[in-house]
Amino acid sequence: MSDVPGAAGPPPRRADARRNAGNVLDAAAAVFVTSGVDAPIREIAARAGVGTATIYRHYPTRADLIVAVYRSQVQSLSEAGPALLAAEPGPHRALAKWIDQFVDFVITKQGLASVLQSGESCYDPLHDYFLEHLVPVCTRLLEAAAEAGEIAPGQDPYELMRGVGSICAGAATSKGHRYDVRHLVRLLVNGLRSVPAGVSAGS
Repeated sequence: MSDVPGAAGPPPRRADARRNAGNVLDAAAAVFVTSGVDAPIREIAARAGVGTATIYRHYPTRADLIVAVYRSQVQSLSEAGPALLAAEPGPHRALAKWIDQFVDFVITKQGLASVLQSGESCYDPLHDYFLEHLVPVCTRLLEAAAEAGEIAPGQDPYELMRGVGSICAGAATSKGHRYDVRHLVRLLVNGLRSVPAGVSAGS
């Protein structure tokens, strides 16, 4: 123990632990997409730059890790909405960037789909967690864009997110044909824009 007043002992270790936990979740999310949720823990550990013991210390079971990845990504999306509204030059731009991040989440979620639908009770609360955290954020982004006159008012946030999810799911059945998920999602989001007065929708 250091005798120097104000010397940092435990706090840096706690900071390292938080950073390691975050690295593990990011690595697990990426590995779940490429290798599936049954990927070896050592693959996740190697990507995160930690030992397998670190993963098991934070997440004793694979289910613990899966739930943590899902909740972490939902939380990040929840925080991103207000941040984008504050940083971007207009709310439609903020909405578009948020939806782009939502696509990343949906792609990861598809990697988790088999276990999330497995019937195990530990996954039951996740859908409600998704709705409680993301529907209000999407609602605020849509309302801000409508208030600014950038999109048509009255858009349904859950409908929009379901639409994005369906576009992402289409990639799995494209059977080798060109299918650019992000391009199609951009078309969807741009389609929300208000039509200027005096211009017909078909113009």
